[in-house]
Formats: sequence, structure tokens, C-alpha cells
Amino acid sequence: MMRAVITACLALAAHGAAAQIALRDDRGVEVVLATPATRIVALAPHLAEIAFAAGAGAKLVGVSAHSDFPAAAAQLPVVSDAIHVDFEALALLKPDLVLAWRSGNRARDVAQLEARGFRVYSTDAGALEDVPRVVRAIGRLAGTAPIADRAAGEIEARLEGIRRRHAGRPDVRVFYEIWHEPLMTVNGRHLVSAMLALCGGRNVFADARPLTPVVSREQVLVADPDAIFVSAPPEQAKETAASWRQFKTLRAVQRAQILPMDPGLVNRMGPRVVEGTEAICGALDRVRQGGAK
Repeated sequence: MMRAVITACLALAAHGAAAQIALRDDRGVEVVLATPATRIVALAPHLAEIAFAAGAGAKLVGVSAHSDFPAAAAQLPVVSDAIHVDFEALALLKPDLVLAWRSGNRARDVAQLEARGFRVYSTDAGALEDVPRVVRAIGRLAGTAPIADRAAGEIEARLEGIRRRHAGRPDVRVFYEIWHEPLMTVNGRHLVSAMLALCGGRNVFADARPLTPVVSREQVLVADPDAIFVSAPPEQAKETAASWRQFKTLRAVQRAQILPMDPGLVNRMGPRVVEGTEAICGALDRVRQGGAK
């Protein structure tokens, strides 16, 4: 009888060890879950998109502001924005996993969440391969690994196809504008720069130190890019393009190469990075052809 009890206890212990999930996040912090997460909060729009792609959309209970894709994400309670986390609203959702954006969410907010006992998995994406990596990681944490693995594999295959199609094309020097007042861009560590590079584009502010530096118009004039990509909704992009046309010495202005970019596709570090990269490649091809059509 005693042997049977011991055997049963060992079996239960082995099952518990097998069920436990331990993953190290991009801070180097090991996040341990006793069982796959069933209530997940995503503190950035791209993390909500990744959760859905990884098969964990049904487990999302809260999101950040501007989480509008897929449509189901827009129906979930909002517990954060670009500035802060609403700790009380988040606590009411009783998540067993919080997905954080390392370079977007404030470190002190993440620390406070952990101090309150929440499991936080914090990630970033500076390279294209980071996106499928994070998809796989969230799939493991949510217990949806088979779905996540398929989605990640599809992303990798499609990006490799883009890489092959655009290999060897002439470089195009690009100023990528993410905000107009103050004028802001991205540096070489940003995912947008990786997307540009895959298509044969070169970020003229790749060497800037901050991830999203503020630059002056004089600096843009000195850099004199072949094209200016404006990341903004259509009407705003149209207004911004008009404001650049006064700088008639700029090569991009002379060649009418001020092109809009959909921020939802290009700026987010989620599974639609494929569509965003294709949009960038198409724009660069139009620049090479000498006309924005």
C-alpha cells in the first residue's frame, strides 16, 4: 500500500514538473508558469496581434490602447496606453500572464506589476527573426505551441521569399518619419531599419543613438535622402508630404519621392511584419523606377 502511495506521488510530481513552463524573456528574467496561461493581458498592440497569431487570442482578457487588429482585439478591455498602466483595471482582470514591450512599456511599471505578484514576460524585436521567435514563445506560455509554430514558420518562409526576390537591388537612402512635430525617426536598431535593409533600403539615421531620435530639418537636408517615407494615416501623411515640398533642394522632393507608410503594418513588431516589409519593398521599387505611382 505504501509503495502504491509513493508511486502515485512520484507520478504527480513528474506530471507537475512536465506541466511547468519556464522561459527567459528579453530582459534575461526567467518567467515560470505552473501551467499554461489562461488569462493574458497584452500591453502593446503588436503583442495582442502576436497572441492571436500564436493561437492564444481566446485567452486574451485585456489589451493596450490602439489594439485594433484583429477586430476581436478591439473588443477587449483597455488597461494601458503609451504612457502608463492602469494597475487597478488590470488587477480586476486577474491575469496569470502579462505580455510587456521592453522598449515601449516603462520599466518601473513592469517592476510594479511584478511587485504585485503578476508574471510578466517582456520582449522586444529589433530583427525580423525576433517576430517569429516571440510568436513561438507566447505559444509555449499559452499552451498553443503547435499553432504558434505553424504561424512562425509561415512568417519565416514569407520573409525569406522577400529576401530572395529583392537580393542585389540597388540601395535607396531613406528618411523614415514616424512623427512630424517634433520630427522623429528610427535608428538602425529599430525593426523598421531591418525591414528597409531586407528590401535594399538604407536608413540615413541608422547611426543615431536613441531608438527613436528627434532630428532637425537641417539634419535631413544634410542627409539628403533619395526618399522620405511618412508613417501616418493617409490624410496626415498627405499633409506631411505637402509640408516637405517647400524644401526644394531635397533630392526626395525634386523626384517626388515622399511616400506614405501604413503605421499599423510597418511600425508594429507583430505578425503583419510580412505585409509591412512588402509595402516597403514596393515603395523602394517605385523610387528605383523614378516615380511614385
